[in-house]
Amino acid sequence: MNIISFVICALVGYLLGSISTGILVAENSGHNIREEGSHNTGASNALRVLGLKGGALTFLGDFLKAAIAVLAGKWMAGLYGGMVGGLFVVIGHNWPLMFDFKGGKGIACSTAVLPLLFPWQGLVAIALCVLVIYLTRYISLGSLTMLAVFFLLMAITQPFWPYAVWALCLLALGVYRHRSNLERLKNGTENKLGQKAKQ
Repeated sequence: MNIISFVICALVGYLLGSISTGILVAENSGHNIREEGSHNTGASNALRVLGLKGGALTFLGDFLKAAIAVLAGKWMAGLYGGMVGGLFVVIGHNWPLMFDFKGGKGIACSTAVLPLLFPWQGLVAIALCVLVIYLTRYISLGSLTMLAVFFLLMAITQPFWPYAVWALCLLALGVYRHRSNLERLKNGTENKLGQKAKQ
């Protein structure tokens, strides 16, 4: 392993992340997802704008590109390569090169990244995400719960501190991209699952 390997992992992850599934699925359906709903290109807005099929296709595409980035990184540079690829696929998804750096919030990608690299911690975090969404119908709250729980589990169970720092980076990206959601949660105006996004 050397620095060149990690640079390649980062580049591959970022470019894969920049493939915006939501935009492609929406255009195929005659929509411009960046001008509808919450204007976000991720699976949550795709679900609201395009319905269940469009949301599922967007989630699946984002999940697969993240999985490929992680597996390619692991093949090139082991676990650390997978971590680099996983982090940069989320960055690419959030700020895609091919779509004016306007993307999603990285949650669908994270649901692939977390369990592929740290299986039980990732699966526990995802399970709690699903539970929170089921109980509250707030996708944003469930998403941030997933990233926060994953960070806490990594900090508690992994003695090698860079793992926790990596998890903290994913959490920080999620919080940053959910700034408006957090404000709406605070004000009680956040959109619930199945509810049309307020313009």
